[in-house]
Amino acid sequence: MIAEPIPILSDNYVWCLRRNDDSHDAVIVDPGDAAPVAAALAAQRLKLHAILITHWHPDHIAGVDALRDDHEIPVYGPASEAARIPMLTQPLAGGERLPLVVGTADVIALPGHTLGHIGYAIDGWLICGDTLFSAGCGRLFEGTPAQMHASLQRLDAYPAATRIACTHEYTLANLQFARAVEPDNTDVADWQTEVIRRRARGEPSLPTTLARERAINPFLRCDQPAVRAAAAAATGRTVTDSISAFAALRHWKDGFRPN
Repeated sequence: MIAEPIPILSDNYVWCLRRNDDSHDAVIVDPGDAAPVAAALAAQRLKLHAILITHWHPDHIAGVDALRDDHEIPVYGPASEAARIPMLTQPLAGGERLPLVVGTADVIALPGHTLGHIGYAIDGWLICGDTLFSAGCGRLFEGTPAQMHASLQRLDAYPAATRIACTHEYTLANLQFARAVEPDNTDVADWQTEVIRRRARGEPSLPTTLARERAINPFLRCDQPAVRAAAAAATGRTVTDSISAFAALRHWKDGFRPN
């Protein structure tokens, strides 16, 4: 499968999924704006077969109705958020295996950013919405630190080569925080240098890989003594395990202002 980001709004990406062959069949993820998606589909002569939703936030669903006006297609998304996603036609809870034109998707429950947030694992890709970012993770608007930590651990169980398709270009800001947490982590510094180059060329920093995130992402490194010590020192909280380390990191990041 190929996954290509379509930039929308100020920093969102809609992911366009298609097979790695000559077919023109496509699936779209989290279309928060219909016009750029429709333009990308037309430019590549792609036929839209389905829309996948990870959670209810408007910047992930606002373009669904307009796209469905032109395409009679199913909309898959979290069942527990159906009241906030009225265009949803195929509710999912996590644990389903979903046959799509681009491959079979395993649906993953990922509560934390929102309580009903879900993701999709397809052919070596994790489509994870606002759960895991490069060098960061989503804010806890509805869930608890324990829920988000468990969701990240669920994603971290996939193979190292897995590619991560998240929905915001937050990487540079996240890397500034990661360097504050682990100033001696050379993997963080190297990735920051590369992302600066990519963004200067107008290129996305995504997708990333799980192997990279294990090396640079403080929210996947809550078992590291240096990360725990930094979180405790910055927040004044007692850090005794990975969940308390995650909670302290998320609290620190929420108020973090780079120099």
